[in-house]
Amino acid sequence: MPKTQPEPIRDPKADRLLTPENCVLVLIDYQPEQYSTVTSSPHEEITLNVVALCKLAQAYKIPVVLSTVAVDMGVNEGTIPAIREALPGVQEIDRTGVNAWEDEDFRRAVEGTGRRKVVIAALWTEVCLAFPTLDMLAEGYEVYPVADAVGGISPVAHARAFDRMIAAGARPITAISFGCEIMRNWARGDADNLRHVMRWYFPQHRKLHRKG
Repeated sequence: MPKTQPEPIRDPKADRLLTPENCVLVLIDYQPEQYSTVTSSPHEEITLNVVALCKLAQAYKIPVVLSTVAVDMGVNEGTIPAIREALPGVQEIDRTGVNAWEDEDFRRAVEGTGRRKVVIAALWTEVCLAFPTLDMLAEGYEVYPVADAVGGISPVAHARAFDRMIAAGARPITAISFGCEIMRNWARGDADNLRHVMRWYFPQHRKLHRKG
């Protein structure tokens, strides 16, 4: 018998996997100054995957916490336009510290979602991603660093940061695996949300790899 109907949906808030109802997307320090020192991955590929995260969060109504560092101090510029444009209505939370979890406004924004599964991406991997990840893990959050949407100042710095986060309990994912996890079943009524993102994503992805 042909299969055309989705399996029953598990409790979306209690599901052990990521769902649109049980996670928050956190993006930290996608600013020109941070990008300028990243060498572990091509900048265009990082941005493509971050924008994919933004599009997925918007399509599935997942809350987003967006943070910058040292903009109010006049040291850095804000989030790059490609990411800002993918997050209409989302306000930046500026900080002075490198560990976002130590910033009261940032922390309050994450806690205010009521969600304990945190999908997180940041520049740099070894600092602005690793430090809040380690703190949130210590406080009982489930933390999912997005490996292809982040970068460090060197491949070694990036890799060792992931070693450290995984040892502490982090659960790395990738941008498109995140989309598949929250979509879950092609027969669901909202599966077109992922289809639309993929139709945008894969042509862009092919262009980048042809350049390489």
